[in-house]
Amino acid sequence: MPTSQLITDDQLDTEIDQAKEPEIDFQKVKKKSVTGAVSYFLRTIVLQGIGFASVVALSTFFQPSDFAIYGIVAAIIGLLTFISDVGLAAALVQKKTEPTKKDLRTAFWVQQGLSWVIVMIGLIVIVFGWLSQKTGPAGNWILLASVLSFPLITLKTMPSILLERKLEFSKLVIPQILEQLTYHGILITLAWLGFGAIAFAWAIIARSLIGVIAMTIIQPWPFGFSFSKDSFRELFSYGFKFQLNDLLARVKDQLFYLVLGGWLPLNQFGYIQWAKQWSMYPYNLTVQNVMAITFPTFSRLQHHKKKLARAIEISLFFISLAIFPILVGMSLFIYPLTQVLPSYNKWEPAVLSFVFFTLSIGWAALSTPLTNTLNAIGQINKTLKLMIMWTVLTWTLTPVFIFFFDYNGVALAALVIGFSSLLAFYYVKQVVSVRIWEQIWRQLLASAVMALVGLLGWQVWLKGWPQLVGGMILVGLTYLVILGLVGGKKVWAEVKNLKVK
Repeated sequence: MPTSQLITDDQLDTEIDQAKEPEIDFQKVKKKSVTGAVSYFLRTIVLQGIGFASVVALSTFFQPSDFAIYGIVAAIIGLLTFISDVGLAAALVQKKTEPTKKDLRTAFWVQQGLSWVIVMIGLIVIVFGWLSQKTGPAGNWILLASVLSFPLITLKTMPSILLERKLEFSKLVIPQILEQLTYHGILITLAWLGFGAIAFAWAIIARSLIGVIAMTIIQPWPFGFSFSKDSFRELFSYGFKFQLNDLLARVKDQLFYLVLGGWLPLNQFGYIQWAKQWSMYPYNLTVQNVMAITFPTFSRLQHHKKKLARAIEISLFFISLAIFPILVGMSLFIYPLTQVLPSYNKWEPAVLSFVFFTLSIGWAALSTPLTNTLNAIGQINKTLKLMIMWTVLTWTLTPVFIFFFDYNGVALAALVIGFSSLLAFYYVKQVVSVRIWEQIWRQLLASAVMALVGLLGWQVWLKGWPQLVGGMILVGLTYLVILGLVGGKKVWAEVKNLKVK
């Protein structure tokens, strides 16, 4: 590593140990946040493109059993990921004052220790042959590569935290793209050469190594051997609640759907999975990207309530501006698509679930920025209450809805439970004076008119591809026209507000 990139302890003491919460340059925060949002959006497009191309290629070279082996191992890793952190990373990002050298090193060594616990669990599974009985030797190799990647991943966690605190989101994107290019490039090459499922093992290790190297070059950090009980106690007090929140989310979603998969007939669960997976794409493209930016940004603004309120309002405005018409359009045209495209006829029984799931995403698109706000300003107790409520509602209401509405009851329950997100609005308004309705009513009105036009032309869209594409264009233009009439000035003002003087 070049000498100019090394950080000495003296420099660190000056820049970190003695630093308290600095005076914030709001224009700089805004510039970095907007730039980061654009970077993350472009990253998503690039990564999804890479992933799509990879799936097309791997579908040619791999057998279904290869995908199944990797899927089983991935499920195991998903469960083990929960114990790889105790919320210390989130605590460091949210920390009101700049993290000290002791904070960074303490968090690193705790995560490093937990990562080796995961390695030991993986080795036990491999030695006792619990996995190979189902997957053969390939499963063991993939699991070994996956668990060994955890200690490597911790090496880039601290640099990531420092970049997030400095709002240098555009730099965070670079390692992610390099990782995906490396992973899919090696995976496709080895699959083409006939390695089979073991190709996943080599690709996982290579991805981890390239990510660590890239992140270390982009953002060096003061690696060292030290541990502070005080630092751990302070970070853990927030991190434990954050991690408990994550546990509840896993119980609410992953574990619940695992139980559903064992309860419902396979074809019905397939309809639910298909509908839920596709309904999440607008959320992943818009909300997830914005959330990656807003958590560290809101954390920096937590002492400046007026600026924080304005940042929340801007997030809600642009999220709803983009996601509302997409959700309505998806709901309108999914059934015509299953009729016009022969290969999609088999998904017609999933249409109703798809619509319910898609509409429920509208609630998530608004509540997620608000719960993210509560986490960012240290109100993790309120988020925990919300997550407990949503977990209980999911586990209690969904079986009732399944009883009355069969498998479509799962998605309908998700839509009904979404109305409880109003409580998130209440919690945020207790601490920040934010005008939520003012930011979304124009988009809601334009989307409602768009839906009306789509329903009126329902029979036309079913006649063929030209009519279907024409209908999509028409309802899209309807949204733009109505939005221009009722909110054109508002949109222009918000876009101008993003510019840094």
